[in-house]
Amino acid sequence: MRILFATYPEKTHFLAMVPLAWALRAAGHEVRVASQPRLVDTITRAGLTAVPVGTDHGMDAVTKRFLAPEFAARHPALYAKVRWGRLPPFDLPEDPARLTWEALRDGQKEAVPGYRMANEPMVADLVAFARAWRPDLVFWEPVTYAAAIAARACGAAHARVLWSLDFFGRMRRHFLRLRRTRPEHDREDALGTWLAGLAGRYGVEFTEELLTGQFTVEQFPASLRMEVGLHSVPMRYVPYPGPAVIPGWLRHPPARPRVALTLGLSSAERFGGYSVSVRELLDGLAELDVEVVATVAESEQHKLTAVPPNARIVPFVPLPALLPTCSLVIHHAGFGTLCTTMLNAVPQLAIPEQEDALVSTLRVERRGAAVVRHVTELTGDFVREQARRLLAEPSFGAAAARLADEMLAMPTPAETVPELEKLAREHRAAQKIA
Repeated sequence: MRILFATYPEKTHFLAMVPLAWALRAAGHEVRVASQPRLVDTITRAGLTAVPVGTDHGMDAVTKRFLAPEFAARHPALYAKVRWGRLPPFDLPEDPARLTWEALRDGQKEAVPGYRMANEPMVADLVAFARAWRPDLVFWEPVTYAAAIAARACGAAHARVLWSLDFFGRMRRHFLRLRRTRPEHDREDALGTWLAGLAGRYGVEFTEELLTGQFTVEQFPASLRMEVGLHSVPMRYVPYPGPAVIPGWLRHPPARPRVALTLGLSSAERFGGYSVSVRELLDGLAELDVEVVATVAESEQHKLTAVPPNARIVPFVPLPALLPTCSLVIHHAGFGTLCTTMLNAVPQLAIPEQEDALVSTLRVERRGAAVVRHVTELTGDFVREQARRLLAEPSFGAAAARLADEMLAMPTPAETVPELEKLAREHRAAQKIA
């Protein structure tokens, strides 16, 4: 089969797709990855064939404007929504009883400008490529709706590959549930209206599968997932952090319990620095009998006027190699870091910034494998005391091991290939009959 992956140029979302793309290519399928131009180098460094489509979006420039100090001073509430990711669909309560029609209607309306910015610069080129290359199956990350349009335009089956819990499917499910109860004059659907108009330019009729796919590849274990009533294919998370080299010091076992501290890339690259003092966190861990390995962006290392003797500062180290040697991980709760930590059965102190990460890690905390504290509420004293607790109490390690066992029992990307081939054939046949 010919299989196309498509994503707007968000590196972490693409990295979550790579092991599946490798598995499909190893099974003999022809695989290509379409994205806007700025992701091309990342795609080719993963050993995959890139198809640049359209022009790069302008979301980074918009985000920087919202995060500027002068904007924060004038609009503190909106600044907080953007900075901490308290935006639809991530900001909605999990309790269905608290989901109101007004919140869902307005939330979709609020989300549409971002979806438009991500999709409209690439959709024409993506549809043209799909019609020329004729893929049998298209995989897309959850807001690259242009890929669903392209799949329908060329008769391909299509599916989402999640990089989070299914916030998007949950929001849409509850929106449709409540919309059915509204009078005809009060059924506004900003998301559906926008996508129907965009799809119509290419002769594609709007259906709900343009928003949620014909099926969905889920990488979280079942005990953590949001059940949204959609057809899902479970797949074990396989870490891929990008090109990496294992440093010499990592070849030797640590003499003391090793604690990894990682705050991710987004804060340093997009938000002008970390939202918490790395120095304060390191000082909080300084009196513990542990070895701390802290990944700190080079652009931020100058802020560390002093480094405790038990800490090693590195700009990058591949987490799949580091975390198996660790007794504790302190992290920002990005999807890749969270899943790599769970897969390696390591207790974790999660300090999420974005709302989706907060929701995900609270589910891990309820399973007993983590302690969670939002980054805005963090102190060095809290980190020290919780690190001491997580290292000392066996219950955290036992709970982490149970989560790891659940992940390891999920089908690998290679083991999902036959199911994905079957679903592609079924959906393509159904489309031909229709």
